[in-house]
Amino acid sequence: MARQYFGTDGVRGRVGEHPMTVDFALKLASAAARVLAPEGGRVLIGKDTRLSGYLFEAALEAGFVAAGVDAMLIGPLLTPGIAYMTRRLGCRFGVVISASHNPYDDNGIKFFDGSGGKLSDELEESIEAQLERGAVTKPSESLGRATRVDRERQYYQQFCAGTLPQGVDLKGMKIVLDCANGAAYKVGPRLLADLGAEVIPVGCSPNGRNINDGCGSQHPQLLQLTVPGVRADLGIALDGDGDRLVMVDHLGRVVDGDQLLYILARARQRENNLPGPVVGTVMSNFGLEQALKAQGIDFRRAPVGDRYVLGLLRETGGVLGGETSGHLLCLDQTTTGDALISALQVLAVMRRSRQKLAELAAGMQRYPQVLLNVKVARRFDPATEPSIQDSVRSIESRLAGRGRVVLRASGTEPVIRVMVEGHDEKATRAYATELAEVVKAAVA
Repeated sequence: MARQYFGTDGVRGRVGEHPMTVDFALKLASAAARVLAPEGGRVLIGKDTRLSGYLFEAALEAGFVAAGVDAMLIGPLLTPGIAYMTRRLGCRFGVVISASHNPYDDNGIKFFDGSGGKLSDELEESIEAQLERGAVTKPSESLGRATRVDRERQYYQQFCAGTLPQGVDLKGMKIVLDCANGAAYKVGPRLLADLGAEVIPVGCSPNGRNINDGCGSQHPQLLQLTVPGVRADLGIALDGDGDRLVMVDHLGRVVDGDQLLYILARARQRENNLPGPVVGTVMSNFGLEQALKAQGIDFRRAPVGDRYVLGLLRETGGVLGGETSGHLLCLDQTTTGDALISALQVLAVMRRSRQKLAELAAGMQRYPQVLLNVKVARRFDPATEPSIQDSVRSIESRLAGRGRVVLRASGTEPVIRVMVEGHDEKATRAYATELAEVVKAAVA
């Protein structure tokens, strides 16, 4: 059965518009309870700092309690923190109310199973199938209870700190931390300070409407100005729900997810602690592939989306993967993408190697990458159009192994994404424009 509401990361949309309404959240909670906890049990509910989080929290709480499931409310906490605490508290499943890096007037609802992992497609389909029954209220003697467990956040902070290698701390480091006015605004600064760092917080004053607004991993410009301005060692930027990481070196230059993945892979290779391949996506920079290849590190590409990166890691026995956006997976440390834990792994490499972030990132050359979104009259598979494939082959021939071409149809709108990477920026842009024109002509 095709999923109608669940996308690559839960249910998401504009607040007040279907499906992000109170009545749908109530039905979704009831359906999820019937599928994930048919005999009762506990569910952990967390959220980011969006104003609409209050209404969805209340709706989900009511739906779960009515269905006979005990609801534990932990308040604002990073998405990976909910995954960890779901497992620690012995819950049947966990729920996060967040739209990640989106603006505040969007929101979303995503689930974790009892082990802290994302739900399978089959489970999501089963939940959708139950939606038609609406919200169900059990007899009074079978209702669940609701409790607040805000103080339990300290266990997640301790878990993060425990991922640093023994004997490594952050004493003497000056770090600017941008929490995007999101879910990490409490835990993030406390974690780094307790580990000995001097922390300069920005984006740590949420008001319900400023999440991801000109700050965080999506907008690192403020961090780029602040780090050299205060002579910090580096900057760390998270997104609103704390699963994406971008860093800034002491010179104010952005170090993206591909570069961070390279740093972690090289360090683990030196320690003989890199089982399986490193996994990126079809959009990962060609420079990452080339740099890892030069070091004899196997690199694989998955479709866009961290769930597909996770799937390929599990299939191949790998532990390290991620996306350019900074959604990194360190499966030997935790079950899902966690920006704080990923940042700590990079900081540990800096401490052990006694190198600055800029020096560690220098081993990977980022290839110029041009991405063009071509609106088309109808959705189609570009691989089936002969004129497009002829153009792709022509451009690949001219790139001569020093770049690549990726064509991808959007799954949500009539758009073909044209991406070209190459050694020369001017030529790369010309190739991308050329291919975009061929795509337009193919469906004119």
